[in-house]
Amino acid sequence: MNIYKALWSRIGGRPFTYIIRDVWHRCEFVWIIGLIALGVGMGHHFDWIMVLKIMGVFTTGFIFGHLFWGKAYIPSQEGD
Repeated sequence: MNIYKALWSRIGGRPFTYIIRDVWHRCEFVWIIGLIALGVGMGHHFDWIMVLKIMGVFTTGFIFGHLFWGKAYIPSQEGD
């Protein structure tokens, strides 16, 4: 049994990645302001080496995500 599929089929009815993509495209400004606020908060609470390490991990995940997730954006895309 696929635990992830069992979870998203009960919460939201489709994969969380599709839901997050829809929310991003509908509210880009809110996401950008939120991410900037998160960066400012991290800058105040962590030293710069820790912030750079976190950014490095995020950047690596971002790159790998784009290497393996190459589907075009489809609004309100349904799960398989």
